[in-house]
Amino acid sequence: MRSTSSKNRTRRAAKSAAALLAAALALALTGCGGGGGGDKSNNGGGSSGSSGSVKLPKLNGQTLEVAAVWTGAEQDNFMKVMDEFKKRTGAKVNFVPTGNNTSTFLGTKIQGGQPPDVAFLPQVGVLHQFADKGWLKPLGADAKAQLDKNFSKGWVDLGAWKGKQYGVYAKAANKSLVWYNTKAFEAAGITRTPKTWKDFLSTAQTLSDAGSPAVSIGGADGWTLTDWFENVYLSQAGPEKYDQLAAHKIKWTDPSVKDALTTLAQLWGKNDLIAGGTKGALNTEFPKSVTQTFSGSTPAAMVFEGDFVAANINGDTKAKLGTDAKVFPFPAVGSQAPVVSGGDVAVALKDNKGAQALLTFLASTDAAEIWAAQGGILSPNKEMDQSKYKDAITAQIAKQLLAAGDNFRFDMSDQAPAAFGGTAGIGEWKDLQDFLRNPKDVAGAQQKLEADAAKAYAAG
Repeated sequence: MRSTSSKNRTRRAAKSAAALLAAALALALTGCGGGGGGDKSNNGGGSSGSSGSVKLPKLNGQTLEVAAVWTGAEQDNFMKVMDEFKKRTGAKVNFVPTGNNTSTFLGTKIQGGQPPDVAFLPQVGVLHQFADKGWLKPLGADAKAQLDKNFSKGWVDLGAWKGKQYGVYAKAANKSLVWYNTKAFEAAGITRTPKTWKDFLSTAQTLSDAGSPAVSIGGADGWTLTDWFENVYLSQAGPEKYDQLAAHKIKWTDPSVKDALTTLAQLWGKNDLIAGGTKGALNTEFPKSVTQTFSGSTPAAMVFEGDFVAANINGDTKAKLGTDAKVFPFPAVGSQAPVVSGGDVAVALKDNKGAQALLTFLASTDAAEIWAAQGGILSPNKEMDQSKYKDAITAQIAKQLLAAGDNFRFDMSDQAPAAFGGTAGIGEWKDLQDFLRNPKDVAGAQQKLEADAAKAYAAG
């Protein structure tokens, strides 16, 4: 999340957030198994009554269409939330997956006169673009009241644009985590998780020498590569440079970008450290990057991505969180470990009672608790019952996300225009895939990134 504080305050905040995260993970991994965070017998979370903490209108006979990028376990978990909404309102809810090109999918639907009632946007830059086009409907009074009651100012502000409140960040992510296979670490004789980039590379080499594919990378999904870059860049270049690059106030040909890409090449340029090598990584989508770390005859040892990895571990493997699968903070490249956050913002694309009711529900503690109980999600809802989280690891990460307040840095690619930071096959996604394919060409990657960024930011 972006900050308007001074340079010194920003650096102190980033240091504090990183320390809080490290402490949280240490606490979560001390004597905890795969469960224990919440009451698993209450998979609904929230209230089991018909009203709960928020009053919703009756919508019998109405059908709402909700669009989001999620598939598989993430989609199933979200539909548990929708089941409660349907129970309370009588509405029917149809889910439509957008694919990775969310902005393109929704833009086509809107221009064709068939927008969904509610959509989840994975990029704040898309919210700005859609609002400027007049495609979004502002939050009604009931939804705004729930938002102001349950969310900190930083998360509220992220869903606003030019003085109007459009969105609810009902789902957040901490994108500065590395998940690891404990058996692979034990087999390699590794007893401590790496805290620095140098240690991380050394650990990867030890794992590879012991016979485990060291790092699983979901390079077929370009967004995972942007997350790699952002964590390295934030830690190495610092928060001030991060904010400048996110706003394209400095160019991608800046020396700080060269440094980050050179650092990434220390891993991406070593086929023996990557599961399947570079070619394998480029053919591996995000879900597979997780499953091939925690299942199969020769699983990889580590996979980098956000807290939402837990949903894939729970839903697609037999590994148990806290026992077979553990997590540590992304290693420090510079003086401090990075803390990058992301999120999905719910917005109304139709001006009707049902859409506003759904946004009101999504901003409530009831929806947050039901969703958290499924696993694999963090909620920015500060008033929800934290004991509802499915496992202790996620509960601790969530608590520290809230404790860090508004001092996390928000995903850089999500702040960019979709043509640069949020579309498969073009812009930053493709440029970083090309760099993974040829990590020796740092200068060429910088030039392509800058050309694509300049074009996208100029178009708005």
